[in-house]
Amino acid sequence: MKFVIQRVNHAKVTVEEKTVGEIQQGFLVLVGVGEEDTREIADKFIRKLLALRIFQDEQGKTNLSLKDVEGQLLLVSQFTLYADCKKGNRPSFIRAGNPQKAEELYEYIVEKCRESVPVVEKGCFGAEMKVQLENNGPFTIILDETIL
Repeated sequence: MKFVIQRVNHAKVTVEEKTVGEIQQGFLVLVGVGEEDTREIADKFIRKLLALRIFQDEQGKTNLSLKDVEGQLLLVSQFTLYADCKKGNRPSFIRAGNPQKAEELYEYIVEKCRESVPVVEKGCFGAEMKVQLENNGPFTIILDETIL
């Protein structure tokens, strides 16, 4: 599993020029699901995501979590996080989870986040999406299998 987490002032995702998800201050999270991923792995990633303290406190230190700032989440599936560019110039996506499994885990992640975060928006799995954001910092964190 891979999460690319961007601290944003606002973000939105559109499909065919229609906004399908939009948030204000919070995290835009690009979610990649691998072939070996499970709900147990997703739970570890979700716990880490929700506990990250990367918002500034009164002293300007990154000391506040999403909950502390009443932040919002926008979760967007992105299988291309599993691009393997080792051979040639055309990426291979063989390590990405099959679409059915990946969609199930993505929807699981969305629902689990909704248990803790009042505003959770999402993209459309498998659709061609346009993502707009204003990255606050910029501040971007990548979570991958090294957190397990």
